[in-house]
Amino acid sequence: MKNNVILSVLMLATAATWVGGCSRGNRPAANPGAPVLVAQAIRTNVPVQISPLPVGHVLPYSTVTIRAQIGGTISEVHFQQGQAVKQGDPLFTIDPRPSQAALDQARAALTRDQAQLEYARVNLAREQKLFDQKLISQDELDTNRANFDALAGTVTADEAAVTNAMLNLSYCEIRSPIDGITGSLQFYQGNVVKAPDDTLITVNQIHPIFVEFAVPEQYLPQIRREMATKTLAVAARYENLQGPPPQGELTFVDNSVDPATGTIRLRGTFPNESSRLWPGQFVQVLLTLSELTNVVAVPTQAIQTGQNGSFVYVVKPDAAKSDDTVEERAVVTGITYRGQTVVEHGVEAGETVVTDGQLRLTPGVKVNIKSAMTSTNAP
Repeated sequence: MKNNVILSVLMLATAATWVGGCSRGNRPAANPGAPVLVAQAIRTNVPVQISPLPVGHVLPYSTVTIRAQIGGTISEVHFQQGQAVKQGDPLFTIDPRPSQAALDQARAALTRDQAQLEYARVNLAREQKLFDQKLISQDELDTNRANFDALAGTVTADEAAVTNAMLNLSYCEIRSPIDGITGSLQFYQGNVVKAPDDTLITVNQIHPIFVEFAVPEQYLPQIRREMATKTLAVAARYENLQGPPPQGELTFVDNSVDPATGTIRLRGTFPNESSRLWPGQFVQVLLTLSELTNVVAVPTQAIQTGQNGSFVYVVKPDAAKSDDTVEERAVVTGITYRGQTVVEHGVEAGETVVTDGQLRLTPGVKVNIKSAMTSTNAP
């Protein structure tokens, strides 16, 4: 009886194996196709920019070194280091008392000499009448006229001395000559400064501001040609930039090429209204020379390189097989901008190109289009 049970189990197992084999043999395995990511070729406008991006550094629009024009003791400092100041804002006050005393002395000397000049004028007029009546000699008249002329010169000198004293007194109040940002303070209240040797502070104007950079000399003809017809746009990027890059325009091309580096020095002017650019900062400069309009572009990763040059895989629907296949298409590429490469010939706008999975493809292979999320999660 035990042998009969074992025989029955073996027969059931054999039958199950036979049924399963027949079932798999009658159902052919489906071919899902090579998994790929795709994108459409688009028609767009692409700016022509210098690549790779040149590195530039930011320069203040103007720099003024503030020095004392009169020596003395600093009695007051009117600002904080790094503070923004406007043209005409007070920066320092130098003790005005010595200058005020000198002005008062010059005015007193002027008043005295003006009185003497008036007396000499009256005396000369009297002597002239006496000379006309032949009561005095020519020598006496000439002596009085010379005295009058000397006093007139003295009064003129006194007036100049008063003007100079007033100017020195005005130098005691040092004001900012430009709108800008103050730097590090070199002298504090109570320090004695010597004119004109001592530098009190430096003020940088940053509205607007310059960005200076150099490009290979090969771009010079195109830059000059484009500048003759329009203003060239310049943008600046830097690490941790928030928001769109600051925008400016190209305003200066140096008058000679640097023979040591083979580059030409350029300068862009930026309004810098939000003060995002700072003197001494290093930036990447985007100089736009022109713009290609209405061109066909595809994602750069769709461009492949073979023995015969660049090509892309274009997805074509196969109506006979009700699936999608790929064909290899030779292309002529142009510039690349923000991950898109211009295709001058070989692909039309609206066609679908493969952007990922090209290693599994050959012309005519069936493809299974996946989404970016599916491709990322796939093992």
